[in-house]
Amino acid sequence: MNPQGGTDILLEGRPAGAIEPLPEPDKLYLPLKSLYYTFSSLQVAEGDKVAYGQAVAVDEQHSNVPLLAPRSGRVRLDEAEGYVVLDELGSAPAAQPVTPETSSQEPGESSSAEDRQKRVDALVKLGAWSYFHDAFSNGPVDSSLSPEAIIVTTVRHEPFHCRGNVLLREGLAEFIKGLKQLQGLLEYQPIHLAMPDIQSPFANKVREALRGVAFVKVVQVEKCYPNHNFALLARRLGIPRSADRPVWGLRVAGVLAANRALTHSLPCVERVLAFGGPGVTYPCHLRAPTGYPVKQILGKSLATENPRVLSGGVLKGRVWTDSQLGLDIETDGITVLSEDVQRELLSFVRPGTDRRSYSKTFLSSFMGAFRERLDTALRGERRPCVSCGLCEDVCPAGIMPQLIHKLMYQDEVEEAENARMDLCVECGLCSYVCPSKIDLRQQIIDAKAALAELQAEETSE
Repeated sequence: MNPQGGTDILLEGRPAGAIEPLPEPDKLYLPLKSLYYTFSSLQVAEGDKVAYGQAVAVDEQHSNVPLLAPRSGRVRLDEAEGYVVLDELGSAPAAQPVTPETSSQEPGESSSAEDRQKRVDALVKLGAWSYFHDAFSNGPVDSSLSPEAIIVTTVRHEPFHCRGNVLLREGLAEFIKGLKQLQGLLEYQPIHLAMPDIQSPFANKVREALRGVAFVKVVQVEKCYPNHNFALLARRLGIPRSADRPVWGLRVAGVLAANRALTHSLPCVERVLAFGGPGVTYPCHLRAPTGYPVKQILGKSLATENPRVLSGGVLKGRVWTDSQLGLDIETDGITVLSEDVQRELLSFVRPGTDRRSYSKTFLSSFMGAFRERLDTALRGERRPCVSCGLCEDVCPAGIMPQLIHKLMYQDEVEEAENARMDLCVECGLCSYVCPSKIDLRQQIIDAKAALAELQAEETSE
């Protein structure tokens, strides 16, 4: 599969491949809101004792996805607004024996509509459904709709997110079982599995393990950001977008969660997350339950006095403030950058040996590949668009971000629609390469929201 656009992003602070354990906390702070989920329907009251895996709240707007207790404990609703706090925690549950599957059917066999819905209901109840994404919107999937296809990707190129190969090294056999369980959710379609187009002993081991899995169709993708994007993969596979037949997108963690829920009937209350960036003393992967205290993770691990902490990677991550007390159910990466607090003296005359540039204007273009030490400094002044065309060149969706920027500047929303801003996958590369420091990604997100509002007004008239 040969994509257009994209680029390789090399940054200092890449997490090591080992998964490090965390000490058990004294309290857990379960956020009632994450990027896509809002758990507005509480299932517990102040002082209640809850068991491991019990639902403490539910998102009624998104398939009744539950917020599960990662440990047994006592509920404190008044301690922190927007959180279910658990204290008096029980120990982390020991490994449990495998329990019977949700049906007598063998994984990988075709199934009836009734059986498929039972499997989906089990995924929702046991907390695995939050790993399922709508491939085109990247948002939650309606559990009542049957999928047109399932796309699984082991590729994750945005710094800094949990990498698929890290999870596969620890649980390749469980991953294969998870794929077989996913096949039971389909009628007849294959599972499309995107893997990086690389040759290595471990990559060959994964391919060999998949050799006998007939319903998995392996798709090789170039190791380049953002080739892991579900929408891009769906378009390049020729899978259409449909309102009533969504395309499900899962990463390695989602396949493992499906296996945990459907094979072992165990709740999915822990995630492996990447903890990296130049502001971290020891970049690594961590295994943590939902609600694990953010301050305890940061602790003595910061290499900067002025950190900017992001949930997710550097291109699309959300800034965390001190009000973020615990990990939400979607966190799979924490990035720490050094906050720029002073101007660089004579920055404009520096040759740029430590800076990467897509436009090849710095001396570093003669130095080969290296990992840049990124911080929050703009390294230059904001200025109007210079029509350099770099954003168009790097765009994996094949649109013209600079044109959409100019149209939106003139409030030409409908013309921006004709420029196919709907194809934007919000990868952030346009903002990353822009020499004028324009946040093109956010502008297109705002433009799509403005268009949706305009269309809603026209429909209501």
